[in-house]
Amino acid sequence: MSPESRKIAGAILVLLPTVMFGGISILNLLIGTQEFNDNPLRHDLWRAGHAHAGVFLLLTLVILRYVDDAVLSPGLKWFVRISAPTAAILLPGAFFLSVLSPDAKEPNGLINLAYVGAAVLAAGALTLGIGLLRKPASAKDRYEA
Repeated sequence: MSPESRKIAGAILVLLPTVMFGGISILNLLIGTQEFNDNPLRHDLWRAGHAHAGVFLLLTLVILRYVDDAVLSPGLKWFVRISAPTAAILLPGAFFLSVLSPDAKEPNGLINLAYVGAAVLAAGALTLGIGLLRKPASAKDRYEA
């Protein structure tokens, strides 16, 4: 694993407990406040946001294991490395921030951040997939790139 990938993986593992804390917070809301349970939209979007954050951080760790073997330029490798953690911020952020008000009946405009996050993740995954399917010129080139 390259030093760049290792540092991002370390940062993700350090940040992962924040997702765990978010899960505990949502659990406390589910158990402790009827107000949260009375708004099904808010309830569902916050649960979805929490789930997406955790899944995308774990996906980041998987991506980091493959990115260094991909035949991509250093800039594209950097983009792939940050695509999943960026999506892990944008999608949950869209879900949480679009229904901050306890009486929200529909998401506000910030829900559009979800589309941006999905596009970033899709572009990163597609780039990595293409880079992994490309054949390196030689074994030496694969490890120097």
